[in-house]
Parts: sequence; structure tokens; C-alpha cells
Amino acid sequence: MNRLASPGQLRASLLRWALFIVPSVVLLGFLAGQMGGDANSAWFQSLDKPAIFPPPATFGIVWAILYAMIGFAFAMVCAAWGSANRGVAIAAFLVHLGFNLAWSPVFFGQQEIQLALYVIIAVDVLAILTTVLFFKVRKWAGLLMLPYLAWVLFATVLNWQFLELNPDPADFDDDGAVQSFEF
Repeated sequence: MNRLASPGQLRASLLRWALFIVPSVVLLGFLAGQMGGDANSAWFQSLDKPAIFPPPATFGIVWAILYAMIGFAFAMVCAAWGSANRGVAIAAFLVHLGFNLAWSPVFFGQQEIQLALYVIIAVDVLAILTTVLFFKVRKWAGLLMLPYLAWVLFATVLNWQFLELNPDPADFDDDGAVQSFEF
């Protein structure tokens, strides 16, 4: 016999990895969003929005689905014990995820649109690298990364457009003060 594990054992291994990783990735994404600040903040509401900016409710739904998908893709790679590219794919995913989770605190928390653009460009490069490596480990893991990659590239365009429309958003004072005029 030339197999180390039966198909049933391989499925069980994937299931164990997925039961741990998918909720962890989704939770980390949620926590990063919460730490980042509120899209309903006075600062964000004061920004000029790009024409392609989707309804705000879209982001929570899309990110939850995408984090679950990339979490499952990561679980597939983690369960691929025999792959020569497994270790480097795992490392690339973790570095990529760190940059991904940093974007929201930089953009919303620090209100640094330009720095957030640099962070998301790093996410783009690392997501492309991770996707290529995932394809080398498991075809389906690479395929699961593609919708995420498309959304991150769209988010990069949005970030760039926010910067173009709001070249100096630091001029807005986010002290919560409201000014009203009566005529």
C-alpha cells in the first residue's frame, strides 16, 4: 500500500482544520473591523464617496462570506500534508491576513487614507502570491481565493478614489460637533 491516509482520514483532517480555521478567520475579520472604527463616524460620513461606492450594508455581508471562503481555502492547504508548497503557502497566507486585518484600523481608526492605500496594495500583492501558492497546493483552494482577490482589488480602487476625492481629510475635525444654520 502506497498511501499514508485513507480518503476518509483525509476528509476528517480537512474537517478538523476547517472547524478551527474558518471561524477563526471570520472572527479575526470581524474584530479588525470593530477595532478599525465605525463607517458611521462623523469623519467617514464627511468624506466624498466615489460613484462606485456600494451600499454600506454590502460590506459586512461580502466580507463575512469572503472570510469564510478564504478560511476554508486555508484549511484545505493546512490539511495538505504531502504538498511541498504547503509551508510557504501557509506563511504567505498568514502574512497576507495580517496586512488584510491592518487595513480597517488604518483607514477608519487612524483615518489615514493614503497609508491605508499602501496597506491594501500590499494586501493585493500578498493575496496574488497566496492565491498562486494555493493553486500549487490544492486547485480548489486557489479557486476559493479568486472572489476574495477580485473584491480586494475592487477595494483598492475604492481606497484610491477616496484618496483622490478627499486629498486632505485631516482637515475635518472629528469631535462630533454639529453646526447648524437657520434662515
